[in-house]
Amino acid sequence: MPAPEEASTSTAAPTTFKSLGLIDPLLEAISQLNYTVPTEIQTAALPHALEGRDIIGVASTGSGKTAAFALPILQKLWEDPKGLFACVLAPTRELAYQISQQFESLGSAMGVRCATIVGGMDMMSQSVALAKRPHIVVATPGRLQDHLENTKGFSLRSLQFLVLDEADRLLDMDFGPIIDKILKVIPQNRTTYLFSATMTTKVAKLQRASLSNPVRVEVSEKYSTVSTLLQYYLFIPLVQKDVNLIHLANSLAQNSIIIFTRTVHDAQRLSIILRTLGFPAVPLHGQLSQSARLGALGKFKSGGRRVLVATDVASRGLDIPHVDVVINYDIPTHSKDYIHRVGRTARAGRSGKSVTLVSQYDVELLQRIETVLGKKMEQWPTDAEEIALLRERVDEASRVAVHEMKDQARSGHGRKRAREEGGGKDDRDRDDDTVEAGMPKKKSKGRR
Repeated sequence: MPAPEEASTSTAAPTTFKSLGLIDPLLEAISQLNYTVPTEIQTAALPHALEGRDIIGVASTGSGKTAAFALPILQKLWEDPKGLFACVLAPTRELAYQISQQFESLGSAMGVRCATIVGGMDMMSQSVALAKRPHIVVATPGRLQDHLENTKGFSLRSLQFLVLDEADRLLDMDFGPIIDKILKVIPQNRTTYLFSATMTTKVAKLQRASLSNPVRVEVSEKYSTVSTLLQYYLFIPLVQKDVNLIHLANSLAQNSIIIFTRTVHDAQRLSIILRTLGFPAVPLHGQLSQSARLGALGKFKSGGRRVLVATDVASRGLDIPHVDVVINYDIPTHSKDYIHRVGRTARAGRSGKSVTLVSQYDVELLQRIETVLGKKMEQWPTDAEEIALLRERVDEASRVAVHEMKDQARSGHGRKRAREEGGGKDDRDRDDDTVEAGMPKKKSKGRR
């Protein structure tokens, strides 16, 4: 099979959406959304996409990838309107909702109809939405596969476009076999866009299986962070991690902050500690029900809560407009996860800060990240006396958090209650929190 053509991004490209060949209804929506100039990935990808070519887009997070694939799909839909026209696969539910919203905003002048098909929501109402033949289906692979197998009358046989967004994450989360099944039941004669922030060997393999004669558009180095991001580290003993985090949150109290943890337990625990100490914090992780997760995101986006304590569920793709600071409570084990986490701030040309807490056991991981970034991080200044004064209050808040979490477990947030409420395995998203935390997968005993 021939290698994908390289699309050069260095030539002087036209700089307006109009000169890229977009139609008036889309230009109208773009101006309402205050998009003034196309981003690098949009400038590079749109001309090829509008010619009807398959695209592999490699671009860093926050670079405007969604519009780069949504605009050509909407333009083709305008020329040939029909139901179940395009399907977008996304790795997490939150990202699926966000992509759907962007399609609706960009297609507002065309009356585009979208359906978001994700786990944790009622299958029946989703079946009804699919029966109405929406133009665009945005889905997580597992739930889409469920509908393809079990929903009467639903098929993607007339599909014109398939988009695999955040393809590296889709494959990291072991969605590979499900995607293979989906590829078998959709038309071979379609246009496929594959977008990814990093180009892994798994992604290259998927590209060979699903794209025909694609154009490769690459506008970022292998791994990179934007120049408007100031990156710091804070070197501390492991036992003083909580008190240093609270001191840091206190010194940055006027900012909107995302704190990333490795485990669901820490996300829940730290959000209780922060709330006990008067910070408006809200947790976001894969063990929350879908409505709780959307509620948490909504509160943080609207400014109702200024601190979001999250696992890596929130590290990819989510465009939360005004995040001033990202704090890594746990340093990520993979450099690309670090890049995605800090990519939540300093988006679309704005500036931002990231602070990574580094204990005596994390030095090697920090050095590895610095090597990949090709630059040294600066040390964040701290005040030892202020931290010492905070210790007693933080210890007390930690005890409150332990009691509250024990009470939650006792009052039936455990598995038995989830089963009784019909929460099954689908309601608890597999959004790879356990994978990120390096937790062993539990083997089920007896019959399933």
